Amino acid sequence: MATISTPSLPFCPPPKDQKGENKVEFFDFTSLAKEGKVPKEFIWPTENWVKSSGENIELPLIDIGLIKSDESAMAKAAEIVREACIKHGAFEVTNIGVDIDFNDLVLQETGNIFKLPLDKKISAIAKDAGFSVAHAERYTTVLPWKETFTFMYNHNSKNETQVIDVVDSLLGQEFQQTGLVYQKYCDAMNDLTKVLLELLAISLGVDRKHYQSFFEDAVSMMRCNFYPPCSANLSGALGNGPHCDPISLTLLLQDQVGGLEVFADNKWLAVPPKPNTFVINIGDTFMALTNGLYKSCLHRVFVSNKVERKSLTFFVSPRGDKTVSPPDELLGKEESRKYPDYKWNELYQFTQKTRRVDAHTLDSFVAWRSSSDASN
Repeated sequence: MATISTPSLPFCPPPKDQKGENKVEFFDFTSLAKEGKVPKEFIWPTENWVKSSGENIELPLIDIGLIKSDESAMAKAAEIVREACIKHGAFEVTNIGVDIDFNDLVLQETGNIFKLPLDKKISAIAKDAGFSVAHAERYTTVLPWKETFTFMYNHNSKNETQVIDVVDSLLGQEFQQTGLVYQKYCDAMNDLTKVLLELLAISLGVDRKHYQSFFEDAVSMMRCNFYPPCSANLSGALGNGPHCDPISLTLLLQDQVGGLEVFADNKWLAVPPKPNTFVINIGDTFMALTNGLYKSCLHRVFVSNKVERKSLTFFVSPRGDKTVSPPDELLGKEESRKYPDYKWNELYQFTQKTRRVDAHTLDSFVAWRSSSDASN
């Protein structure tokens, strides 16, 4: 995959108050939209605004229902996925066992929670969960033009109401329906993850259960994204700047507005939304699990100047203390290791405390880790 020059984003965490907690400025997108202004905190470096090609990318589309029941279809899909993951790290899946009406419902529920007043959103902020307005609780500059609602999902939990419980704790009983919908959605993502991990293992020529076993006790992150309209979006605001996800896999459901682009063939290409279709991105950690054979997908998000955009991202990650290391089958006698072993939590904490995610997060983490080891 061709590389693109993108500047490292300033980490710039918010200043601390007298209690040692971040002093956060909460932005009201409704008011900003009425004013037609973009505060300086949302202006991205011009290098992140490389002109779009105006072209769409045709990602391979995999029928999950078909490959689950047809071994030859699974083998053919594995070949297609391998080519895409080596090239740019993205493909699409459909027919996952959840109908389009349910996908529309979960996007509708997502829209409902972002209609809450700002003070309610601020009160529903907790560690690793709840609302974030432009990630302003973490950074002070180069903010994304979006709001998020995030919570964790344990793949092997015996608590069948874990999502219902966390939504109730954050939003209250009036959002019980939302909790039920998100519980069903996350369970479906859990099932989809198992199929994807088997498909990816086959595509790599390793034991087909290898990655399923590695991720059997995964702790993933469910994030609901809301991108308000930005009438002044040509001034430098972005829904998300160019970056690769540090996690292993991203399972994305987007509404029909559009705005997602991936970098492939040395240019930015739009990923047009398709009904009942999920975009699957390879992340940094799965790239490390393949010894760099599969590429972490470089992508960005534009916002509309007229309508709001919603998407759901299910970030698959191993348990925090798991050692990230490629299987022996991918390491030939002459094959050198491209990345050292690391614990997933080490990379996660690096992105939370040391460096913002961008196009070079994993390489930066490896260099930082090596430097830290050398200084000890």
